[in-house]
Amino acid sequence: MDEALLRSLTPSVLTILVRRGADFAAAEDAVQDALVEAVRVWPDDPPRDPKGWLITAAWRKFLDAVRADTARRRREERVDEEPAPGPAPTADDTLQLYFLCAHPSLSPSSAVALTLRAVGGLTTRQIARAYLVPEATMAQRISRAKRTVSAVRFDRPGDVATVLRVLYLVFNEGYSGEVDLAAEAIRLTRQLAAGIDHPEAAGLLALMLLHHARRAARTTPDGALVPLAEQDRGRWDTASIAEGIGILQAALARDRLGEFQAQAAIAALHADAPSTEETDWAQIVEWYDELARLTGSPVVRLNRAVAVGEAEGPRAGLAALAALDDSFPSLAGSSNRDPLPRRTAVAAYLHERNGDLATAARLYAEAARKAPNLAERDHLTRQAARLNGRR
Repeated sequence: MDEALLRSLTPSVLTILVRRGADFAAAEDAVQDALVEAVRVWPDDPPRDPKGWLITAAWRKFLDAVRADTARRRREERVDEEPAPGPAPTADDTLQLYFLCAHPSLSPSSAVALTLRAVGGLTTRQIARAYLVPEATMAQRISRAKRTVSAVRFDRPGDVATVLRVLYLVFNEGYSGEVDLAAEAIRLTRQLAAGIDHPEAAGLLALMLLHHARRAARTTPDGALVPLAEQDRGRWDTASIAEGIGILQAALARDRLGEFQAQAAIAALHADAPSTEETDWAQIVEWYDELARLTGSPVVRLNRAVAVGEAEGPRAGLAALAALDDSFPSLAGSSNRDPLPRRTAVAAYLHERNGDLATAARLYAEAARKAPNLAERDHLTRQAARLNGRR
């Protein structure tokens, strides 16, 4: 059984059912039932037209469900009879499904889950395992999301920016179970970029490829984080880097700069450098200036402070960090609920670079208490211990 083929066909089959009049929730259930039937039947009797087979099977499942539900008799009367068998439509309406799953009425977590289920073709169990939550919890989340979008019509253009942000959220989940969400996000973004003429879709794909290229060098065999400066660059995926840079250059040539293109440009400068010391930090600062102009994000300003510290020295980096604190006073607090926990870790790094080991050790320990995950906490704790041992 070709699972990849089934997953690639799922979104277009689902979209066709919705266009024929099925609401999203009922269509999605029918497609899932058809997929189960395909797994049972195809090994012994593979169809000549897999997509056409799935469309026919899913439409029959949908009609059976409608006819079995006495509360929907009126709707049954509006449903057209089953179309005559024939070649499957060649048009790919997957893009509409992206927009539906990224509907603004959905929370980000629900949009991600629905995208993985409807566009990615993952099962509820796979998504639940990836997010480390019970399957029943994920099933409820997906069910609520399907009900929310069931009344949405495909008669208005979707928001590309929202779709891209949902895909970026999927990518940032990384790998946390049997499903490699980072690889899945790249697959979906590649599909989207091929179907839409939008430089930011290309920018996001380039950004994902460039970040993913460094994945093998980011952790030790026991799961400890490896900072960029200490990574073995020989383990970076040069093919992905070359592809990402090529996609980025084509997007930038269109002169419609967006935040994903700017982020990808920064990632490309890191990927192109033989070492941290040989990185073009001055140009990275310039790209962060562009990114700050586009987003106004304090996270961008924080990362810019690190780049300034590398380009102009740690004192300049600390001055940039102080300017960030002046612009966003709440970010400088020491609460464990700090809205920007990496700010303390950045301050620790810059103070260490400036020779103030006592302050750096204290800040590393404080940052460890705020760390959003165990790997970061352990890394920051080790940094504090290292400096305390040198004093």
